[in-house]
Amino acid sequence: MVLAAVGQLCATASITSNLSQCQILVRKAAAAGAKVLFLPEASDYIASSAEESFSLARSSDCRDFVLALKQSAKQANLHINVGVHEMASEHRLKNCLIWIDDKGEITQSYQKIHLFDVDIKGGPVLKESTNVEPGQKILPPFETPVGRVGLSICFDLRFPEMSLALRRQNAEIITYPSAFTVPTGKAHWEALLRARAIETQSYVIAAAQAGPHNEKRRSYGHSMIVTPWGEVIAQLGDEYHEPQIATADIDLDLVAKIRREMPLLRRTDLYPLV
Repeated sequence: MVLAAVGQLCATASITSNLSQCQILVRKAAAAGAKVLFLPEASDYIASSAEESFSLARSSDCRDFVLALKQSAKQANLHINVGVHEMASEHRLKNCLIWIDDKGEITQSYQKIHLFDVDIKGGPVLKESTNVEPGQKILPPFETPVGRVGLSICFDLRFPEMSLALRRQNAEIITYPSAFTVPTGKAHWEALLRARAIETQSYVIAAAQAGPHNEKRRSYGHSMIVTPWGEVIAQLGDEYHEPQIATADIDLDLVAKIRREMPLLRRTDLYPLV
């Protein structure tokens, strides 16, 4: 078994402050003996407007954020999975999830394919697609110290087709780094994470933003690790006071046992293969 750490922070428009939070989490994960640290979506920044978001994405601070985490990964001998922004074009951003190995190298990069668009009368209006370019491919699972990892981000959680596609490629762990809103988090966060774990017979690791990012936006928190049997074995709360981690052993023998003893034989003669 290998120890994994899931981190929770509250990103703001200050990339320097967000980096400091991430580096605290790196130190905590390394001290706990974890081999991989999973960080939330948009760990580099959460802006209060599109204009501010583009300005931050173009800044040297944004590039320095990734460079500093690469250095931290190498120094701590720790793999880091972290959500960041990248420029896609003059008018659109990429919502990305990168994997930094223990040598400080970026070995994988996934671009979020499902974008969160909601416009509720009298309620929140969030249209990610206005300024964010959707990804066009599911990244194949890859080998890591904790097993074969399949990358996905936040709103991807609501689409079981994606997790099933990753499972078909033998993913043993599926990630959902997120910045869930409080209402949707209360309603669906744990239920969806446990469902994705059960139906794919994989570990699910979901690092979450928590607390107030600005006067307009607050995230639900509750970072967690779920077993392939749907059991929550590590979880943080929704209040933000300081950067926190939760840890759990990843047991690949358990993955194999559940898949062997509860075989899911799909009737692809009756419905499409996902």
